[in-house]
Amino acid sequence: MLTPNQTALYRNPTAPIQARTRDLLSRMTLREKVGQLNQRMYGWDAYRRTPSGFELTEALYAETERFAGLGALYGLLRADAWSGVDHATGADAADSAALADLVQRHVVNNSRLGIPALFVEEVPHGHMALDGTVFPVNLAVGATWDPQLYEQAAAHAAAELRSRGGHLVLVSALDIARDPRWGRTEECFGEDPYLASRLTEALVRGMQGNPGDLFAPDKAPVVLKHFAGQGATIGGRNSAESELGPRELHEIHLPAARAGVRAGAAAVMAAYNEVDGIPCSANRHLLDELLRHRWGFEGLVMADGLAVDRLARITGDPVSAGALALNSGVDLSLWDEGFTHLEEAVERGLVREDTLDAAVTRVLRLKFRLGLFERPYAAGQLAPPSAARGRALSTALARAAVTLLHNNSGVLPIPPTATRIAVLGPHAATIAHQLGDYTAPQRPGTGTSVLDGLRRLARPGTDVRHARGCALTGGDTSGIPEAVALARESDLAVLVLGGSSARTPETGFAANGAAQQTGSEMTCGEGVDLAGLRLGEAQYELLRAVSATGTPAIVVLVQGRPHAVPEAADLAAALLTAWYPGPWGGDAIAEVLLGHAEPVGRLPVSVPRSAAQLPVYYNHKDTEYGSYVDESAEPLYSFGHGLSYTTFAYGPPRLSGRTVEADITNTGQRHGRSVAQLYLRRLRTPFWPRTLELHGFQAVDLAPGETRTVTFSLGADLHGTVVEFRVAESAREALTTAPTQSFTAPEETPR
Repeated sequence: MLTPNQTALYRNPTAPIQARTRDLLSRMTLREKVGQLNQRMYGWDAYRRTPSGFELTEALYAETERFAGLGALYGLLRADAWSGVDHATGADAADSAALADLVQRHVVNNSRLGIPALFVEEVPHGHMALDGTVFPVNLAVGATWDPQLYEQAAAHAAAELRSRGGHLVLVSALDIARDPRWGRTEECFGEDPYLASRLTEALVRGMQGNPGDLFAPDKAPVVLKHFAGQGATIGGRNSAESELGPRELHEIHLPAARAGVRAGAAAVMAAYNEVDGIPCSANRHLLDELLRHRWGFEGLVMADGLAVDRLARITGDPVSAGALALNSGVDLSLWDEGFTHLEEAVERGLVREDTLDAAVTRVLRLKFRLGLFERPYAAGQLAPPSAARGRALSTALARAAVTLLHNNSGVLPIPPTATRIAVLGPHAATIAHQLGDYTAPQRPGTGTSVLDGLRRLARPGTDVRHARGCALTGGDTSGIPEAVALARESDLAVLVLGGSSARTPETGFAANGAAQQTGSEMTCGEGVDLAGLRLGEAQYELLRAVSATGTPAIVVLVQGRPHAVPEAADLAAALLTAWYPGPWGGDAIAEVLLGHAEPVGRLPVSVPRSAAQLPVYYNHKDTEYGSYVDESAEPLYSFGHGLSYTTFAYGPPRLSGRTVEADITNTGQRHGRSVAQLYLRRLRTPFWPRTLELHGFQAVDLAPGETRTVTFSLGADLHGTVVEFRVAESAREALTTAPTQSFTAPEETPR
């Protein structure tokens, strides 16, 4: 016999989602509604591993009892040093679906109306869970300038998460890297809003699939973070204030969010920072007027971790803090106390119940779109995607991100005559430092270091030798004599230098997971902001000592931000950056060094000479941009820069209707890929222009001597302006040597 709940309209899968949501909402008590807006507990506190499997904790029982159910649970499958979850205590690929179902069954059975929970997971560069595929970090993705490849990786990550019982993914995409001192620079796609917008669209397409009411079983709704302006915090300090005017906010920090919303993103996360004195989680203009009304966003807004409770500094207590966030447009909290008091806030008149209902509606609608009422359990629903496919995609992204910054005398690719290669430096034989922040523990044997890659891929008979040389941080130079001896005996030396975001059990954490007291080698990541951009001093000593031997030195930087290493530009025969390339980055780097693959990466950020000259992003305002007396104001390497093992010639741009065309010729001896970048410079405009603006990009593969024409469509935001177009291989080239073509846009451009 069916119960009333089983025959209710909201239980009918053929009914429209809007009708189902409205019916369910009408049946809920105020307590149950408030429960749907809370994401209070850490997911790893909901279970413990036992010799026979998993068991639920009293903490989970108490949380579901508190609100007669559970709205959302964060990080059930998260594994890292902060959560304390590893392969001995957590759920791996084989049993995570069973754990998710154990928790979900408890939630559904203890909800009067049988409402399932949303399982919210971190997917910064792959699912942050045991055995999850780890991809290169976002800054490396930005260096690929390849939205199509990234879309495939995003789709793989979504399928992996859904097969394991996760539902909603948290992905950094909206922060713009304007100050590389910020430890979270690695989470940004780069310094440019156009590049970030195209990659954000690819992320949403890959994760969510085709737009529609329902998500496919292998697709996951995306929470884009952080909204908005978090990349502009003062001094590069995490969660500090942002001094942003409206134009800077709209021109630089909102386009990626706008692109994500247009692509159909299911949710956004309100950032920690404030805009004009108003914290984003309390900014009604940002979350309601702009996002919902002007942009037409119908999705969910989540607060960042504990951001709602911070509002008590404004309101005076947690109850009114929760009310302020809800009234401003936040739908779902993250670990906050303030949202647990929303029932009291309604009773005190601080929140209207219809405002509460609107937020609950958005949470329930997402659960219906995921099909959770029909399929609340994960086991047996979806076969996990191929691990080999994940590794191939991760390696492909890493390969596409390797960027050749200079190649003096053509020392690369490594020639056949180099039969003795010294592989040196603190990054040469390690994998942990290739992974970036927000990474789960890896099983032993996962991944390849640069040393591994060179030994496996070098020509038979090549003697590949190794010495660490020095520590990653600090001034210990005791290993340098051994490295110098190897370098003297070799035909060339590969120095693998850089930074690290690897967290350890010794790392101290804030309540929101940001690093507070870092391990000895953690130089990047959330909470690890730098006043300077130098590497550990011993690394410079190693570089100088090896260069002094006369053996050509090839420097590879593995990093999460553009460190200031002008010595490498001066001393190295060749210089590459691979960012944090992921577990199999060693293979990708070795392939490029040996010439098995062409270097195709391009810089997504400008590389400074020192922290003292910041900011150095390319698209500053077009003013009399003065230099310094004691140092150049120009970057060491500009946005968009990247060399190939061949050369290209760019013809002048041509206007044809509302398109710009240019011919590109491979003038070298090898097949290669150039990333044609369309820049515009506004000559006459009603507001003060920027020096350059990226307006399009297109990769083109060319055989030696081959010429192809690239075509760019003009955007619809040029009305009433006179602009110059320049097609070039970098921002610096576009500004200094590229031929130009002027264009006067009509006063009104069709949209």
